[in-house]
Amino acid sequence: MSGVETINSTEHPTFPVLSHAVKVPGLIFLSGQTPVDSDGKLVEGGIKEHTAQCIANLGKVLKAAGSSWDKVVKVNVYLKNMDDFFAMNEVYGELLPDPKPARTCIAAAKLPFDVDVEIEAIAAA
Repeated sequence: MSGVETINSTEHPTFPVLSHAVKVPGLIFLSGQTPVDSDGKLVEGGIKEHTAQCIANLGKVLKAAGSSWDKVVKVNVYLKNMDDFFAMNEVYGELLPDPKPARTCIAAAKLPFDVDVEIEAIAAA
């Protein structure tokens, strides 16, 4: 497809079945990120630490795409347990710049590798 560029961050593990992001004219679609470190291992801690890691991982992908959190227009948050909503929100609110992007947050019955949070985003290119 012309005008479609796949992006993978060198600072984050890749998987053969997806790209970290896909850039099309005007938009960057970022794949969901889980709370893993650069070696692909789950970071220690609970929902607050895991939310921070997801946001950091997305930041690495945004950087690889030549973008930043300032250009993010939409975020989708998937929580294993909606009881974690307020703790996730606390970290999310601290780490994302104002104005905050549009957002959806839903409970997901099962996330990859049984993590407690996954976050994806869409940014302006």
